[in-house]
Amino acid sequence: MDRVTSWLREKNPGLEGPIDTDEDLIEARLIDSMDFLEFIDLLEEISGSSIDLDDVTIDDFRTLNRVQERFLSATG
Repeated sequence: MDRVTSWLREKNPGLEGPIDTDEDLIEARLIDSMDFLEFIDLLEEISGSSIDLDDVTIDDFRTLNRVQERFLSATG
């Protein structure tokens, strides 16, 4: 998750403090539509698996906990 949180901080340089693992990343505008595909690419790179967009919903990307559970549970 360090790479994910580092990426979020890079995209949001004014972000201070920790990112709560249950914070809604989309509502908080930490991920926007312009960065969404790059975020998916990052998750694919970290996990070593491709993400089939037909098999996911926006809710799979809402929180760090959900991202971890859905895409990174095998890689930590």
